Amino acid sequence: MTEPSITVYRDGPLLLRGDVQIVDQDGNVIEPGREKTVALCRCGKSRMRPFCDGTHNVIRFRAPGAQERGRE
Repeated sequence: MTEPSITVYRDGPLLLRGDVQIVDQDGNVIEPGREKTVALCRCGKSRMRPFCDGTHNVIRFRAPGAQERGRE
């Protein structure tokens, strides 16, 4: 069993590593495949939601609060 961790990528996805279970609002388990690392969308525009498909790069997504933390 691998200890789960979450990494927030600047203006990008949340990267989940380890043994995690993703459950939707109705209690259904969402299968991420065989990978032990999954990227979850934060921009809301992915065609593979809840998973990231890289659209944040195309739309130049900026995470809320980035400016307040001194990011450009």
